[in-house]
Parts: sequence; structure tokens; C-alpha cells
Amino acid sequence: MPQPEFEFIQAPKTESKPLLEAFETFQTTTEIPIPKNPLEQIIGQDEAVSIAFAAARQKRNLMLVGPPGTGKSLLAQAVAFYLPRPRQEVNILHNPENPERPVVEVRTREQIEEEHKILKQVRGRLIAPSEAPSFVAEKLGFRCRHCSALSSARQSVCPNCNSDKFLREQAHSPFGDLLGHYMDVTYRQERVHTTKMGEGREEVVVYERSGEQISVLDQPTLEKLETVKKKTPRKTLVPLARKNFIVATGASETELLGDVRHDPYGGHPGLGTQPYLRVVPGAVHEAHEGVLFIDEISSLAYIQRFLLTAMQERKYSIVGRNPHSAGASVKVEDVPCDFVLIAASNINDLQQVLPPLRSRILGNGYEVLLETTMPDVEANRAKLAQFIAQEISKDKKIPHATREATQAIISEARRRAHLLEKKENSLTLRLRELRGILLLAGDMAKGENAPLIEKKHVTVALKRGRNIEEQLNERYGSLYKASMGDSTATESERDAKEIR
Repeated sequence: MPQPEFEFIQAPKTESKPLLEAFETFQTTTEIPIPKNPLEQIIGQDEAVSIAFAAARQKRNLMLVGPPGTGKSLLAQAVAFYLPRPRQEVNILHNPENPERPVVEVRTREQIEEEHKILKQVRGRLIAPSEAPSFVAEKLGFRCRHCSALSSARQSVCPNCNSDKFLREQAHSPFGDLLGHYMDVTYRQERVHTTKMGEGREEVVVYERSGEQISVLDQPTLEKLETVKKKTPRKTLVPLARKNFIVATGASETELLGDVRHDPYGGHPGLGTQPYLRVVPGAVHEAHEGVLFIDEISSLAYIQRFLLTAMQERKYSIVGRNPHSAGASVKVEDVPCDFVLIAASNINDLQQVLPPLRSRILGNGYEVLLETTMPDVEANRAKLAQFIAQEISKDKKIPHATREATQAIISEARRRAHLLEKKENSLTLRLRELRGILLLAGDMAKGENAPLIEKKHVTVALKRGRNIEEQLNERYGSLYKASMGDSTATESERDAKEIR
């Protein structure tokens, strides 16, 4: 019985016991295990992780909603980690009949590998200089024409007899009447053509210098090489070896959808650049067979409509977007852009996301509201310690932390959950802010040449790392009093504030 297209699969999970055991006894964060699985490195978002894993397996779209710093971009990268590597290469071919309408060519991995096999065949047979005819080795610069000794083709003087290996002839200098001498011109051939008798007929044989060896191209190899060279000129727009995670946050129309570069001479065959060479892919094309991640998707404004079209058609034409450019007359039809869209948004910006775009995401994917806190239990405190160890390992600039320093950051997570979310017995999941405190503490430890981040470093970092509103509250008692005491405010502004 065939399997249904959709299958909700639970994300793989490691055993929590080793982490809990390490958390109970660890003295520094070097003892905290860090999972290699990207999805397991995301803490406190179990439901979102499970959905993200299903999205990766089934190639579904995702809308991640939550405040900054809750792991939206990390979830998107984890989805890309689970996608299979790309299997297609997208090329733009020259169209001799209508150069301003280049043609799209999509080649599979198997086709590319087959072409590489052919190219290996046309490279010819490699031989040592001693195996080549004497006159060939001499013309290619391997054999001395005086003593016949063999040496590197890079050496212009024979190490055996100290004679010039290469043929020289004198050429007149245009400044000879001023300098009073001739100029020596050195000749060393890169390729030698000769013939041989084979199967009752004369065949061409070409010897080429290939590093410190000689490549022999016989008649059949030359014919294959000529066939390869006769292929239509092309430009690789989206290579086979590429990243499958493309970030298009805040992208302009050109960056998202592609463009055709301007050339002052247009496509003039003698002066200008052919149109197919001026085609530039957009993020939607670069994300083909991968993930297109857009944080703060509402910032795209009207460009969301074009993104919706690309999602629906899975193809999007590339045109010149500047009407005053020579590229404005160039158009490449149906460039593939089959990607998984992962969009992120804050709760307050949801109304600015295009409704048809959200409908398209829900039609083939999910909208996920991320958690902002997790229960203050031993298992989650251990996960916070894992997060601290992960961030230290990723940064690679700061030392690891002691147990006391780790506990101080966990206490701050507890305080922030109460302050921001008004939740008791909880730990915050706004982890970007905690990461900032950790890095500041690590920088101070590094400045003191301390081998580890200690509790005192975290205490100072908590004080120095407060946002400006907290600093104003401490200095003036409230934001209102701070604004009243602002020396840059005009007298009329202060009067208006007093009236209010």
C-alpha cells in the first residue's frame, strides 16, 4: 500500500539522562554534552521542533511567529540541514536567433557527472617527457636542445650544460634607435601538432604541456573535444554545489527576484556583453531545492506579491528592472525556484503580512507560535546549561563558564520570565538576550586572562548589559523623569511634558 504524501514525524531526540547526569555534577561547561543534531540544539520549543522536522521531511512551508530571540532563525537553519542536497543545476544559454531572450537549461546531477566523464576522456593520455618524441619534448621546454638533458619546463636554463633551453630570436625594438640594441624574445610552445600513421591513414596527434607531464590527444579524442566545444555558450546561474539555506531578510525587489546587468554597449557582438552573461539570479532562484528564509517578512511590503507568485508557479522569470538600462529589454522565461519558504514575524506585524501569502503557507505548511518561557524544572535548567555551552563553542572567542556562572545566568533567565512574561516558576526563552550577557561576561574574563567565566563576570555583565530603559529608570527613577531632565529637550517640550 503506498504511503500518503503527508506523514507527521516526531523529531529525533537524544536521551535526556546523560545531560541531566552531567548537569548534576558538572564544574565547567566543558563537561556539558552538546548534540550534533541542529534540531536538538533548540531548547524549549519542542512542538515547533517537531513541526520543523516534519516540514523538512515533507517540504512544507513555515510561518514562525514570536518575539525576537526565541530561535526562529535557528529553526529555519535546522530545516535546511535535513533537506537533501540539490540535484539540479540551472544554466542560461545564449540564444543566437534572439539574444535578448536567453534560454533556461536545467541539468541533473547524473547529466553533469556524465559530462565530467566525457571531459576526463578528452583530456588525453598523460605521459612523462621522456616518453614523448625528442623534438616534442624540446619544443615544449622539457629537453635541452644542446645536450638533450631533461628538466622542468619552468627552467629556461638547462641545469646540465647551462645553455638556454628555449629557442630565441631577436626582434627589433621600437626604441632600438634610442637604446642601441635588440630585444631577445623567448619562445616556448604550449602545444605541438604532429601526425602519425594509423589504420592506413594519417592521423593528427597533439601534444600539450600539462604541468610537468605531457597530454597526448589523438584523433578520436580531438573529435570528442570538438563536439564539447560546439555546445551552446552558457552561464551557470545556480550551480549544483551550493548552499541550501538562503537568507532574504530585507531584500529589495532586485535582490529577491533577480536582474539583468546594464552594459553601455548592450549586446553588441564586438563591444558589449552578451545578454545571457548579464543575467543575475534572485534569492528565490538561489534557494531552488532549498530553504528561503525571510525574517521580519512584513518588511518586504508590496514585494510579498511577487514572492507569492514564485511560490505558486515554482518558476519566476528574470527581467531587467531598470527601465533606463540595456537590460530592460532582456527576459529569461521560467527560471526554476522550487523552494521551502520559512517566514518569521513578530506578533505585532502579522497584520502587515499579505493574507494570500499566509493562505499559501497554510495551504502547504504550518503557522507556529513560539514559546517565550518554559517551566523551571531540573531538565530545563540542564537545557539552559547546554545552551550556554553551545554558544561558547560557537563563539570560539571566550572561555567556558564555571558552575556558579552558569547558575547565575539561569537565575537571570528566571528573573526575566517573571519580569517580561509575568510568569512564576518559569525560565525565559528570549535566549538572544541571555547570549549577549554571556558574551559580555566572556569578554571580561578574556580581558582579565581568566581561564573561565566566573560568577563575578556574570554579575558585572548583568549590570553593564542592561538596556537603556533600565539604565534610565535606575538613574532617574522613571522614563518620564528621565525625559524631563533631558538637557537636549527644548523649553517648550519640557513645558508640554509638565502639562501632560
